[in-house]
Amino acid sequence: MHEILQAFAASVALLILYRYFSSTDLPKIKNLPEIPGVPVFGNLLQLGNNHAQVAAKWAKKYGPVFQRIVFANSFESVKQLWLKEQSSLISRPTFHTFHSVVSSSQGFTIGTSPWDESCKQRRKAAATALNKPATQSYMPIIDLEATTSIREMLQDSNAGSKDINPIPYFQRFALNTSLTLNYGIRIEGNIDDVLLKEIVDVERGVSNFRSTSNNWQDYIPLLRLFPKTNNEAEEFRVRRDKYLTHLLDLLKENIAKGTDKPCITGNILKDPEAKLNEAEIKSLCLTMVSAGLDTVPGNLVMGLAYLSCEDGMRIQKKAYEEIQKVYPDNDVWEKCLVEEKVPYVTALVKEILRFWTVIPICLPRKSIKDIQYESATIPAGTTFFMNAWAADYDEDHFQDAHKFIPERYLDSTDSTGTPHYGYGAGSRMCAGSHLANRELYTAFVRLITAFTIHPPKNESDAPILDAIECNAIPTALTTEPKPFKVGFKVRDAKLLDKWIAESEVRTKDL
Repeated sequence: MHEILQAFAASVALLILYRYFSSTDLPKIKNLPEIPGVPVFGNLLQLGNNHAQVAAKWAKKYGPVFQRIVFANSFESVKQLWLKEQSSLISRPTFHTFHSVVSSSQGFTIGTSPWDESCKQRRKAAATALNKPATQSYMPIIDLEATTSIREMLQDSNAGSKDINPIPYFQRFALNTSLTLNYGIRIEGNIDDVLLKEIVDVERGVSNFRSTSNNWQDYIPLLRLFPKTNNEAEEFRVRRDKYLTHLLDLLKENIAKGTDKPCITGNILKDPEAKLNEAEIKSLCLTMVSAGLDTVPGNLVMGLAYLSCEDGMRIQKKAYEEIQKVYPDNDVWEKCLVEEKVPYVTALVKEILRFWTVIPICLPRKSIKDIQYESATIPAGTTFFMNAWAADYDEDHFQDAHKFIPERYLDSTDSTGTPHYGYGAGSRMCAGSHLANRELYTAFVRLITAFTIHPPKNESDAPILDAIECNAIPTALTTEPKPFKVGFKVRDAKLLDKWIAESEVRTKDL
């Protein structure tokens, strides 16, 4: 009898422990499918390293939206929640690793901040600085950085005789654009510059800590007792503080000496009626530096990767023909700075942004009001994840979604809708999308008119073209393409030299 009581007590204890470790502070939402998980770890073990792909497979079985974190996986469900309900889905949740450790000194970026009056003011300042009219005034900066990258690729490839890795050139292109806009300062050195490498390395590391899939301690508080991840986050915070402080101090010093160049932060610092305090200015700076490396380099280099493949050669030929139709007098390098008149290149950019959705799982949202989705009432305070990769590969919305087809955007009858979720969607989508589009359009117009892009001579240097497999760190927030090489052959050496020389004259005072 004693042994039976012991067994019964043990069973009860195990049941209590199971229910305790299976419990969650997230309320179950009625009429919304739930993915079965395991105690303590929930669904983390099942999701593995490729959350976007696993969640997309679940969506086929359970439906496009499931819980307990509400996960949207189809183009239409994202449209319903992120666009139709955007006023309710305007805030951000906070996570231990990024918000409590990495951001303890400089504060949060605008994109990762919960919604409040301060966030509203910061986002308004960023939106004003990055809207379409403002973006057009920044084209001389893009002129300079695009020309610098192409000139150095020309030199480093020995005028096309040597295959090169395009990644570092376009990391600098994007970062220097952001630094010049925000601080009036650019990194003058080549792609091996120490500060350039440090900022790129640290921002990529910080991106991992912003990821929704890389930091299990964000979801399992018990893991916070182990110091390894906290120590790594702290190390990156210290390194980031060093260069952010250096850049802001350098700008303030230039303002004091009267040698500063017009820039976003400089304008705020010199405006006696500016509504941003010191902490909010740091947040804006932080945002500009990190955002510059989030999307543009990944899309540029993966676009080049595709252009180097067999089908990419067809696309190059078509793009070049369309550019020549619009600019038969070879004045495209200057005119692409002030106009966007080649629809095929615009379509190419959109397809690159869709095909390589470089933020596969977008930064999460937190609802501030109850949201009705079909028969489910999702309560305020719920966290939402957008599977942008799954939505951009949704066969119900995109015909032949797994094929790279720029023409899909030429044939589209919906010119006002959201073409893709490469920039997110709704009230907190990327405020710099206009600038990024102009960077990408200008870069591809110039690359295609300057070069024909070819596969590398050595097969081992070939790029991986799958949008998930190309990522060197699958759990990072943004795609970091695995290194590869491509070949660049100059179309007309004299004409390219002329374009570069004219650009250098235009931008000599920047």
